[in-house]
Amino acid sequence: MKKIQHKDLLAIYKREQQHLMSAIKNGSDPYHFFSLSTINNQIASSRMVVLRSIQLNPFKIFFNCDVRSPKAKQLKEKNECMALFYNQNRRIQIRMNCIAILHYNNNLSEQIWDKTPLQSRKCYMGDFNPSNTIKEWNPNVPFNYIDRDPDKNESSKGYKNFVHVELSIVNCDILELHYDGHVRFMINNNEEVSFLAP
Repeated sequence: MKKIQHKDLLAIYKREQQHLMSAIKNGSDPYHFFSLSTINNQIASSRMVVLRSIQLNPFKIFFNCDVRSPKAKQLKEKNECMALFYNQNRRIQIRMNCIAILHYNNNLSEQIWDKTPLQSRKCYMGDFNPSNTIKEWNPNVPFNYIDRDPDKNESSKGYKNFVHVELSIVNCDILELHYDGHVRFMINNNEEVSFLAP
């Protein structure tokens, strides 16, 4: 029978941080996308977002969104949220309890915007607030940019809708599935580890 010790849990945690780092630039990696859950009038609301960056110490993850979107408004009202990652190939799940900080129209958001590809910038140029009801189909991208990207100057109108979201990780609940016994534990930002029942 296998034995799992605290040092093994810390090694799993460090390994998964590296997998998250690798996923930032790899769109086919399951960790490139994650489920973000927020609270909307005491009801959970979830959606998929793209992992854009990671900071290891202290542990933080980052994504971008439209300031007009429900998730941005919900995070402004209540900054506690949860991020959920799952790799179906390696059968491992990470649930992160997080505190959100929205970087809007500040030095950091400007730095990230400057690095954002023109193809992505046009996603922030739509006339409609994301999730709003509309009378007929509309891609919510200016029609003259459907088949082409805006230039840098044209895309600048999207910056007013751009938010860079920082999620400070309070703790992680990590579950690794194995036929000979699942492994589950909680680890916080001080790397204090506790075994959890799978």
